[in-house]
Amino acid sequence: MTVGMSFVGLLMMGLPISLTLAVLALIYIVVSGNLVLLQSYPQQMFGGLESYGMLALPLFILLGEFMNAGGIGRRLMAFAMALLGPLRGGLAYVNLGANMMMASILGSTVAQITIMSRLAVPEMEKAGYPKDVSVAITAAGGLLAPIIPPSMMFIIFGVIAQVPIGDMFIAGILPGILIFVAFCGLIGWQAHRYDFPRSPRMSMQERIRAVVDAIPAALIPASIIVSILGGLATPTEAATIASLLAIMIGMFVYREMTAADIWPALVSAARGAAVVLFLIAAAQVFSWVITFENLPAKVAAYMQGLTDSPIIFLLLLNVLLLGLGMITDPIPAIILVVPVFLPVATDVYGIDPIHFGVVLCLNLTLGLVTPPVGTGLFTASLLSGVRAERIALLLAPFLIVAFAVILLIVFRPELTLALVRWF
Repeated sequence: MTVGMSFVGLLMMGLPISLTLAVLALIYIVVSGNLVLLQSYPQQMFGGLESYGMLALPLFILLGEFMNAGGIGRRLMAFAMALLGPLRGGLAYVNLGANMMMASILGSTVAQITIMSRLAVPEMEKAGYPKDVSVAITAAGGLLAPIIPPSMMFIIFGVIAQVPIGDMFIAGILPGILIFVAFCGLIGWQAHRYDFPRSPRMSMQERIRAVVDAIPAALIPASIIVSILGGLATPTEAATIASLLAIMIGMFVYREMTAADIWPALVSAARGAAVVLFLIAAAQVFSWVITFENLPAKVAAYMQGLTDSPIIFLLLLNVLLLGLGMITDPIPAIILVVPVFLPVATDVYGIDPIHFGVVLCLNLTLGLVTPPVGTGLFTASLLSGVRAERIALLLAPFLIVAFAVILLIVFRPELTLALVRWF
């Protein structure tokens, strides 16, 4: 009870979630009277980072920095235009298609929305799309970043849950494609209902030029997916290979990146990774407290009293996660939820941990574009100048469609597990 009240109080005081988790462990030690546990406190905190898989996180962040500096995003946008541009509402499809390709490189919603707001929104405005609609489609495309591998959320879940990160990446492929196809269907309906403009037709020569120019950029996501699926590299090694490939393409193929750009990219990636890694270290200590409180066993007993059905358990968990995702960012939410509910899901209901992880991450992804926290929502609003409330309203159909896909995955676990078992 004291730990719970302290948690709420610290958050209300505005203390960052990472410091809140670290302080909670100290409060528990003092309240329980087991002061000898203070000797294990540093060990528990550093133990949270002693994972080879954790190296993938800063490396994928670094990959995004190199990609941005090398002009790769612009080439992927032109490639999507060559394939999807001639359709009614073509730029909306292009926006979504480019978002999917960027998701396979960045793995970060905020980074993706930031880049796509600069690339896609101005082009859609020039073509006659309302600005608020353009921003909403860009924000909706950002939902693909935590799903299409490499996903930062999958990396963090894999580390905390002790499941192979490569398997999580593979499990996210089909759900990501399903959400992309569902979004395309929604845009198709909106294009005819609201009479979206058609994009100017590109000549065959222009299309060929765009496709050829994008081939080096496409090698980056291809190298990640092929090396992991083929068993040639771990996610950490794949991130290293892709980062080196991004440097070579940016410097020697597109020639938009110089040696002077490498150091700022390293510094930016280090700062971004440090924030996440400290949060994970603090979470390890928090999980330690949860274990001593025997909270998973208490939650398991409570859930068993409610239902014996794994499906009902997942549906109830969906409601909890949607609410949690609205008030906190996904990474802290993963850290809070996984140590409590994963043992219940696997030991009591026999749910595969990979299926559980995909459902968990998909639910929390929706919170990225929903108020009152919605990091992706407010990023899009800040960059575009469109009110967050207006973007949220226009995003509602996309969120409904995404939630329908989540329900489909809940009832059909093979959508997440089939590729994992195949490979």
